[in-house]
Amino acid sequence: MNTSSSAAIVIRRISQVEWPQAFSVISELRKLEEAEFLRRVLRQSYSGYELIGAFRDGKLIGVLGMRPVHTLARGAYLHVDDLVVATDARGSGAGHALMEYAEADARAREMSAIFLDARPEAVAFYESRKFVLHPAPSMKKLI
Repeated sequence: MNTSSSAAIVIRRISQVEWPQAFSVISELRKLEEAEFLRRVLRQSYSGYELIGAFRDGKLIGVLGMRPVHTLARGAYLHVDDLVVATDARGSGAGHALMEYAEADARAREMSAIFLDARPEAVAFYESRKFVLHPAPSMKKLI
């Protein structure tokens, strides 16, 4: 865990030419081949999916994937699909800065909420950001 750096963390959208750079961080969370990662991000980008990066000293140390959603049940909201900070940068504040960016983006779009799926080991992080467990169970069926 690297918490000693005093360099500012810069949060910004990641351009398509930077997507391969984002793969090195995302691959700590998602077990995909790089080519499949790039195909999925491109396909999802047509529906508004964006990658947001946390940079320190010009190096990408964290990535957040998000997309706008609108449903009858929830109205307009932001969905965070992915949030990962590189192992050697955890504790740097990058995760919090990425979530602050997502919250500001959702407010700017006049969205009512942010939804995400969290792994059990990440629940405490999200709770520290005032997220609460959603009572609706998530269901799936493989076909």
